[in-house]
Parts: sequence; structure tokens; C-alpha cells
Amino acid sequence: MGLKIVEATIANFNEVFSKFKEEAANNKANLILFLADKEPSTSLSWCPDCVRGEPVIYKKLEEAGEDVALLRAYVGDRPTWRTPNNPFRIDSRFQLKGVPTLIRWENDAVVARLEDHEAHIDSKISALLSESK
Repeated sequence: MGLKIVEATIANFNEVFSKFKEEAANNKANLILFLADKEPSTSLSWCPDCVRGEPVIYKKLEEAGEDVALLRAYVGDRPTWRTPNNPFRIDSRFQLKGVPTLIRWENDAVVARLEDHEAHIDSKISALLSESK
């Protein structure tokens, strides 16, 4: 089946996440990638770490060749993300401090994560993907 990608914004995250969790048992791995929004003028993220990390992450997920579900969650534009009460910053399930953040989600919990400063490192992404269920 390969890589299945769904997207969510702050506005629809809870609805999309509920469906993502319902389907989790059908996948070898369930990942959530928190990203900065894209700038309308450039179609690139305002976050340089996201621009650097995204291609590496997607390449590793495609190479995995297994049933992987990826929920891409956009945290907002720069002012929205910088707000201390951004919904993803204060959500006790995720406790985001930076973007991109790649999370492995199993049994209704975060079991592994790569934060912004390491989310582009090939070997760390591979290790996160190979975490045993």
C-alpha cells in the first residue's frame, strides 16, 4: 500500500486526528509531522528547518516501502506559531517546541520523536521508522 498522507491545519486537526487514530491499527507505522505553513508567495515553508527536513523525511518514508500513514499537521504562519498558546504547543499529547517535529504514534501515545534540529538526519529518521511495535 505504501505511504498514505493526510493533512490537517489547526482548525481541523482534531477531526483529522480522530480518523487517523481509527485507522492506525491498519498501518505498520503511524507518523505525525508537524510543519510550518507555506508562504503563499513562494509555496515554501517560512521555516528553514522545515524546508531542509521535509524532502529527507519524504524520501525515507517512500523508501520504507511499508504501510506508513503520515499526518501532516500545519502549525500556522510564523506569528501563529510564535504565540505561546499555539494549540500544538499547549497540547499535552505532543508538547511541541519546534518545527519540524516528526512523531511516531502508537497505542494512542508518542513513542518516539525527532525535533527540529534532528528531523533532517537520515539515520535518525530510519531509526524512528524501525522502532518496533
